Amino acid sequence: MSLVHFPPVRVETRLNTYARSVDERLAELLPSDNAAPSELHAAMRYSCLAPGKRLRPALCMASAQAVGCALVPGAVLDAACAVEMVHCFSLIHDDLPAIDDDDLRRGMPTCHVKYGEALALLAGDALFSLAFEVLSFVDASPVKVVRAVQSLSKATGSDGLVGGEVMDVLAEGRVVSESDLDAIHMRKTGALIAATCEIGGLLGGGSDEQVELLKKFGAKIGLAFQIVDDLLNETSTPEQLGKAAGSDRERKKATYPALHGVEGAAKAARAMLHEGLSHLRPDLFEVSILRDLAEYSVVRLN
Repeated sequence: MSLVHFPPVRVETRLNTYARSVDERLAELLPSDNAAPSELHAAMRYSCLAPGKRLRPALCMASAQAVGCALVPGAVLDAACAVEMVHCFSLIHDDLPAIDDDDLRRGMPTCHVKYGEALALLAGDALFSLAFEVLSFVDASPVKVVRAVQSLSKATGSDGLVGGEVMDVLAEGRVVSESDLDAIHMRKTGALIAATCEIGGLLGGGSDEQVELLKKFGAKIGLAFQIVDDLLNETSTPEQLGKAAGSDRERKKATYPALHGVEGAAKAARAMLHEGLSHLRPDLFEVSILRDLAEYSVVRLN
């Protein structure tokens, strides 16, 4: 079975449509850099509004559409923005000298290069806080709001994103097993993408069964996405990536290319993709949108 069921322009156009909606709403939700403390707000806006594909928000909105939303509700759009704020928080902190010490992100100077380490650290903290404020005020039933907040909280704490980052840092320079590597990736990237899909389905009106399947789908797609990121770090140029290339190898990070080689890692990414797609039952979902976005996350290898 071919991995690609769509012309590349189709998914790019769809992503651009989602990204425009997210960028416009983020610009409204983020504090104005004319309001005090203006330096903090400027750093938040600089990082969060930097050009990006907005794949995580797109998956959130596509999950809502997959369970039957013809149009994306405002609650889902705001939830998608909250997810992007959490993602940007993690990028700011990852780039700091204490962790990855990167100078470029999305083709621009990283937040700490632009604003200094103290402001970058605090801008990340403020984005994390704002994400939960935004999510707590979405226009949905109290039960759904609480479930969404719980999902994002679980995905970003010690059992999720932050825990995965800690495991990633501690694994540098060590030989790790495949199960250890999967545990790092599942927390570091898979947990947030799983929550993203879960929240989109929940706020989009999905049944408990649909929401659970979307969560499982997102977890596998998150693993595939991280493997592809590791591969691109190994095989691309800084100009192509918009950030440092080859840095994982230099820092002796635990990655699929380091453990399995480039070909083995590419094969693993495609296997994770197929596992993820297996959760999108055609009798329960409109699968085309999510399938396109999932396949795009792996087709980036081409």
